[in-house]
Amino acid sequence: MSMLPNSQEARDVAYQLHPYTNARTHQQAGPLVIERGEGPYVFDASGKRYFEAMAGLWSVGLGFNEKRLVEAAHKQMLALPFYHTFSAKSHGPSIDLAEKLVALAPVPMSKVFFTNSGSEANDTVLKLIAYRSNALGQPQRKKIISRMRAYHGVTIASASLTGLPNNHRSFDLPLPNILHTGSPHFYKEGAPGESEEAFATRRAEELDALIQKEGPDTIAAFFGEPVMGAGGVIVPPATYWDKIQKVLNKYDILLVADEVICGFGRTGKMFGCETYGIKPDAIVVSKQITSSYFPLSAIIMNDRMFEPIADESNKIGVLGHGFTAGGHPVGSAIALENLKIIEERGLVAHAAELGAYMQGKLRELLSHPLVGEVRGVGMIAALELVLDKGRKTAAATPGAVGGMASRMLQERGVISRNMLDAIAICPPLITTKGQIDELVAAIKGVLDDMKPEVAKLTPA
Repeated sequence: MSMLPNSQEARDVAYQLHPYTNARTHQQAGPLVIERGEGPYVFDASGKRYFEAMAGLWSVGLGFNEKRLVEAAHKQMLALPFYHTFSAKSHGPSIDLAEKLVALAPVPMSKVFFTNSGSEANDTVLKLIAYRSNALGQPQRKKIISRMRAYHGVTIASASLTGLPNNHRSFDLPLPNILHTGSPHFYKEGAPGESEEAFATRRAEELDALIQKEGPDTIAAFFGEPVMGAGGVIVPPATYWDKIQKVLNKYDILLVADEVICGFGRTGKMFGCETYGIKPDAIVVSKQITSSYFPLSAIIMNDRMFEPIADESNKIGVLGHGFTAGGHPVGSAIALENLKIIEERGLVAHAAELGAYMQGKLRELLSHPLVGEVRGVGMIAALELVLDKGRKTAAATPGAVGGMASRMLQERGVISRNMLDAIAICPPLITTKGQIDELVAAIKGVLDDMKPEVAKLTPA
């Protein structure tokens, strides 16, 4: 793109370092500057409209101009624009939201601890688990098991939980005591002739073997997303979570469900845990809790987790952890109104119904020569793009095909995201059937347009 001097694009390049961006490429290409939103659409500085097929960052459930959320923020700003929850202080919105989250939880829960992002929340869970182990007189029980291709955030600790190479490379991660077991991606990691059931069994057996190797009394917790998001929208085989939980129960290991993407309707249930029969000790939520109109996250924990932590805080005299804006009154007020709207408008049921339609329409693309797999549940999905369907391989340069598709979709007015060669689809919950039809038509058009360019790529 050509950047005029002193334009927004030029000033962005001059002054801003962007996350998840090649900084050198950005200096040449510049940003896409988004100026306003309307429903599931956003508009750039030139007025061009884009369908936001990623709901921002898996997160804007109610679309980009929900006036009730703006009004909730305004009303709370006028009454109490900020207060904290340190040192036994509190305020009405955080109390109401904590009560609401415990009531909504898919399994019996006890307390809520507020943070500002999914990364901070997962980082906090790691600290609380260590605190709890010390409270129980089990100082050796500090190891945490996550999974390859998991995404749990980017703080030093949560990035260690994340199982993606580019979140570790040159950051000197992961930290010690963070272990990774295999992902539940049957399409890529199932053995020849292996059934999904057998694959799920093998993954559970591998987890059991890892626990045995490390020593069961050293493993404190297992972290997992019900459906993996940034790792490629990895949907687990039907029996996977049941088998994993049996292993964890056998060794009395805590289960932490990262619902940052799945929570509040994305999978067609209020929580991904309900979709997959997961019974966690702690649930981490963020993103769609406020439709990302305000940074807010929360840890919902049961008494098994809370009671030893409370005892240790009593022994020491304080729980020495917290964030200035944790449980922010404005964010809490927005979250309460957001959850009210989700319930009033039946958006969880809508996500289940429209999600089934979306999954069906996307699966019609399986006949396309560039589509190796379509996977998803509810209103989250991915298309795995390949050069060779039989070998399930893409180009020699990972991400070349996916990156091309993402760029061409943006040119057509669709914002998506490629995770290497998987194209993610995660539209706002308010999306309509007609908008899904337009989205799928745009994807098919891009796949057809790509064929001549893809033919020039070297296969892996």
